Amino acid sequence: MNRHSSFRRLAIIMIPALSLGFSATLAQTPPATPPGATAPATPAPPAAPTPPGTPTPATPAPPPAEVQTPASPAAEAPKPSATAPVQTADPFGEEITLTAKTVLTFRGNATWDTAFDTLIDSFKELTAVLDKQGVKAAGNMMIVYTSTDDNGFSFLAEVPVDQDLKDLPKNMSMGKSPEGKALKFVHRGSYDNMDNTYEAITNHLDDKKLEAKDTFIEEYVTDPLKTEEDNLVINVYVPLK
Repeated sequence: MNRHSSFRRLAIIMIPALSLGFSATLAQTPPATPPGATAPATPAPPAAPTPPGTPTPATPAPPPAEVQTPASPAAEAPKPSATAPVQTADPFGEEITLTAKTVLTFRGNATWDTAFDTLIDSFKELTAVLDKQGVKAAGNMMIVYTSTDDNGFSFLAEVPVDQDLKDLPKNMSMGKSPEGKALKFVHRGSYDNMDNTYEAITNHLDDKKLEAKDTFIEEYVTDPLKTEEDNLVINVYVPLK
């Protein structure tokens, strides 16, 4: 759903409501006196006659002015504490240079309907091979999208390692991760909302008139096998031509 359309629709709803409320306020306000007109004065009642020989009452003296006692320093309001640091937003379209890493690679295909489940399964297979050979990952898991169409995509699931592994399954091999100039974007949240991130990336590339290669990389900063999907943090790298 287009966020800008939603905002316009909200504005259309809000503006008439505000107008109706303003009209009702005007209807309840009494008419003002026309300019130049003088409001009729209310006649004062006649004073009662004073009997002869009655002494005139003395005018009471005004009460003494109240002395203002200056507030003590301890009673002053406390000064506000130092301003808390403001959390800055994730960089969007940051220019970086990717360095090639030695990776254990799983080659696979997926449909869009089962995309995330397929990626998770590929990460599980990579992890199983590492555990079997007693090798620890040397970095975050990655997905390199090699081709896409309306039905699905082909990909490489990669995990960095600091040594070559042997006796690998047929769908796995040793390789190198992508390298070169790229733009970095950050996605936070569910994999299902990645479309919004990629739409923003596409708009950014169009605005900057930048040409991207026919591939893109997702680096899973949070472990996708242990993190709730809504809490995922994924770096998206777009290699440039």
